[in-house]
Amino acid sequence: MTAAAALRPPDGRQGPGPMPGALLRILDLALVRRAGGALPGDHLAPGAGTGTELVQLRPYTVGDDVRQLDPAATARTGVPHVRLQVPERALTTWLVLDVSPSMAFGTADRLKADVAEGVAIAVARLATRRGGRAALIRAGAPEERMLPPRGGRHAELAIARAVGEGVSPDATAAPGPGALARALVRAGRVARRPGLVVVVSDFREEGWRASLAALGARHSLVAVEVRDPREAELPRAGQLALVDPETGALVEVDSSLARVRERYAALEAERREAVAADLRAARAEHIVLDTSHDWLRALGRGLDPRRRRGRGAGRAALDGRARAARPGLDGRARAARPVLDGRAPAGRPREVPT
Repeated sequence: MTAAAALRPPDGRQGPGPMPGALLRILDLALVRRAGGALPGDHLAPGAGTGTELVQLRPYTVGDDVRQLDPAATARTGVPHVRLQVPERALTTWLVLDVSPSMAFGTADRLKADVAEGVAIAVARLATRRGGRAALIRAGAPEERMLPPRGGRHAELAIARAVGEGVSPDATAAPGPGALARALVRAGRVARRPGLVVVVSDFREEGWRASLAALGARHSLVAVEVRDPREAELPRAGQLALVDPETGALVEVDSSLARVRERYAALEAERREAVAADLRAARAEHIVLDTSHDWLRALGRGLDPRRRRGRGAGRAALDGRARAARPGLDGRARAARPVLDGRAPAGRPREVPT
């Protein structure tokens, strides 16, 4: 079975929707500010090397390139000095795309897989401008697939075809936990030069935190979390049979009980808080997209450095409120565990009224 044959377009697929050129140009500027790299003079890469912008002027040591000797500093101090510049390299953007069964869920304008597809296409289109290259690693499919870094229109089209193949059918994800973690480990092995890594997922599985932190130590990291509003709370719909799309496990709950709905909402809020904390610890820029909103505008706002500074200024007060409210939330979460089998579902369960 090929990787393409193992995937299928999900039922109810709406596609990513329109992507206006004006919004993509704004995204282009935001993406340029995030990480180094394209043609000389265009963007700056991490570290020190050959370029046009000075990063350090220091005394010469054995092994330095004598072509970098600075005559003015050497004459002024009487000690040989060398100039080190910020290197200018071609930016390679690595896309890690989650195609696990939980991405086929959606109750608003489109599915989570539709939003993820649009993000991948937009990032690939922007990454291949100015001489950059884009690569793709799929996570959650029965057979992993990687498109190596390429530039130009061919790379953009190849990524668009790959993400358009769909997602894994229910209960047919790769065996064993940690599909996203394995994809992140693979990205760390093949992405040797510092670049930009964009992870698009709903982050509803376990085991990815250490792998993401390792990537964040070397690369500029953007984590795009895709959510659906129905995941935050259970509807009041009586007796429900909930199917976990990742494992196929069936759980029956009585959603007419207020305490069940409240405890489910508390567990989901606790899970989302934990995901946000793990992404901050990995030094990832956390962008949340919702299936009920304009995902392209939200992505642009998330990449805008001015908005990020605004969020950082207000984070201290927000964290203070979260800490003040945490005991009650934790208490509700602990009380919820007997009802919901002690955990939040690995993927958003499907709602099947019985």
